[in-house]
Amino acid sequence: MEKVCLLVDLVIGRDFYCTSPIFANMYIPLTDAEHHILQLIANAAQKLQLETYVVGGFVRDKILDRPTKDIDVVCIGDGIALAHEVAKQYKPVPTVGFFKNFGTAQIKIFNAVGEEIEIEFVGARKESYAHNSRNPMVEPGSLVDDQNRRDFTINAMAVSLNEHNYGALLDPFDGITDLQQQIIKTPLQPEATFNDDPLRMMRAIRFAAQLQFQIEPETLHAIGNIANRIKIISGERIADELNKILLSKKPSIGFELLYKTGLLEHIFPQMVALSGAEYIDGKGHKDNFYHTIQVVDNIAAYTNDLWLRWAAVLHDIAKPATKKFEDGHGWTFHGHEVVGGRMVPKIFVQLKLPQNEKMKFVRKMVELHLRPIGLTKENITDSAIRRLIFDAGDDLESLFILCRADITSKNQQKVKRYLENFELVMQRCAEVEEKDHIRNWQPPITGEMIMAHFNLSPCRAVGIIKNAIREAILDGDIPNEFQPAFELMLAKGKEIGVG
Repeated sequence: MEKVCLLVDLVIGRDFYCTSPIFANMYIPLTDAEHHILQLIANAAQKLQLETYVVGGFVRDKILDRPTKDIDVVCIGDGIALAHEVAKQYKPVPTVGFFKNFGTAQIKIFNAVGEEIEIEFVGARKESYAHNSRNPMVEPGSLVDDQNRRDFTINAMAVSLNEHNYGALLDPFDGITDLQQQIIKTPLQPEATFNDDPLRMMRAIRFAAQLQFQIEPETLHAIGNIANRIKIISGERIADELNKILLSKKPSIGFELLYKTGLLEHIFPQMVALSGAEYIDGKGHKDNFYHTIQVVDNIAAYTNDLWLRWAAVLHDIAKPATKKFEDGHGWTFHGHEVVGGRMVPKIFVQLKLPQNEKMKFVRKMVELHLRPIGLTKENITDSAIRRLIFDAGDDLESLFILCRADITSKNQQKVKRYLENFELVMQRCAEVEEKDHIRNWQPPITGEMIMAHFNLSPCRAVGIIKNAIREAILDGDIPNEFQPAFELMLAKGKEIGVG
């Protein structure tokens, strides 16, 4: 099975040089900073007389010419000692974090432009797993043992940092061919690989989304066979993979694979409930799962904001709960934005996502996502525009991005018409905001001023008066100015018996 040293050569200058027939005479380019770091690691390894290699994602990404800020190093021996020796080369000496039981260590340094580089060190090892845990039992091993335990062939490549063959590519599973053919597969039998660590199933799908690679059929079939094993993985680790899928260039690749393999049913059943189209009397609705992932792809073209992308995932999440067939009309989802907003905090708890301003932002986007679209279907009043601006506040542009992404149809003329109407709404919002300054607006009469004038303590009457002033300004009944608001305060106070 061992196919070590797949046609390699020594480094020329500061670049790894590969003479694989797939990548004939190809240099693996290094930045000056990377070259310097690897030289320091090589020098420290030589001093400790440790056989040492750079492995995994760093090698993969350098071959693909993708940016990377993580370097994984494996040595035959004490990885923690190597980390300490490398750390000594820097001033000030970086902290070495290490886990003695696993023989792993980590240091963080900064390159010349201030970017953080994370270097992880591990002694080559064999791993074995208990069925109900993804925490391995480890023992020292060879480089081949260490490569055997890797998740995918494209992550099992190693490049030597040793003096006698510095720069040599060691590729026992022909991962470089899989890179060229854009295939993700496990180095060993896939069910065994995934049974050992079920998180690898999500990692396979995440790499498929990030790299836009295909998962090899046997590997994909194995994920479907044992998808239920994902239940032993912590919610935090699953959330991390979901976020990485969501931040990929085309997230729909990942979500569709999660759905088709059955993983999504175990980790996010509310999203699975969106799938399928139902027909009664020849009237059907769109498949809201595929609509949702199209919206996510649409929004990914405009923003890298993770939480706005989550809003795209959840914008229609309550459609199954609100779906109803009305005779003579067809399918309706009345109130799904309100119900969906209430679902957001519970889903964030379930998925181990933060219960903070990020969650509140997503909820706000879900609750408001129909408002701008609705304004394209009616005569737009300044009052409706003011209320939208007021309710969206600083998040108005984010809401517009979500709403544009939500315009999907196979009929491109229909999409074009909706987008043109939506442009009119955005234009009107800009005009009204310029005139009325409603965004993040604070009424000219505060609660403290009301209490002082009427000699009141905090009470219901204060809220009634404040609300009347706010509504009058939003409706355009009075201008957003102190004197008209003050006069309305006096009139409203008299009306409710406090003036």
